[in-house]
Amino acid sequence: MEIPKGTAGYAEAADALAVQYEEVTFHQVHCDVLQLVPAQPARILDVGAGTGRDAAALAARGHHVVAVEPTVELRAHGQRLHESSVIDWADDTLPDLPLRQHPGRFDAVFATAVWMHLNTEERRSGMARIVALLVPGGRFFINLRHGPVPNGRHMFDVSAAETVQLGCKYGLQTLHYSERPDLHGRDDVRWSCLVLEAQ
Repeated sequence: MEIPKGTAGYAEAADALAVQYEEVTFHQVHCDVLQLVPAQPARILDVGAGTGRDAAALAARGHHVVAVEPTVELRAHGQRLHESSVIDWADDTLPDLPLRQHPGRFDAVFATAVWMHLNTEERRSGMARIVALLVPGGRFFINLRHGPVPNGRHMFDVSAAETVQLGCKYGLQTLHYSERPDLHGRDDVRWSCLVLEAQ
């Protein structure tokens, strides 16, 4: 199987990234939108799950979580670090995201630091796929990274406005939009937090 371009640079840096990802908590990353996460047990998809930090936190809240991570090395760290959590791991990727082993729709989809790895056409087909995976009233949680592209990475400059517009095109309503500084102290990196809801 062809290695997704968006995963470039992650396998080589997996050990360091595993430490970095786990230095911040799910609550810190998603503090602006916690009130929009399903309160009752729900079926949640975490796309680009990395080390499973968010997936584990969601599972601890009683949700059934499918964690998609195409980088073998990161997935291995996640399964080791969060082995006690009830998480279904999957090797899959946007924009196609077939999820053959995990059919059905989801109450929420998370894509944290993922969307900017997709080019324009991939973002279009990826959004269509996300919409198809959401139940009516389901929510798409997106964290967009803005800033210089690290060496060896495959990233694009994707604005919150473009993402909102694309979501609207596919029938998603914007519930939340906010900006925050980088939690790792990088002055040249900032983040947009979006929640889009299926109608």
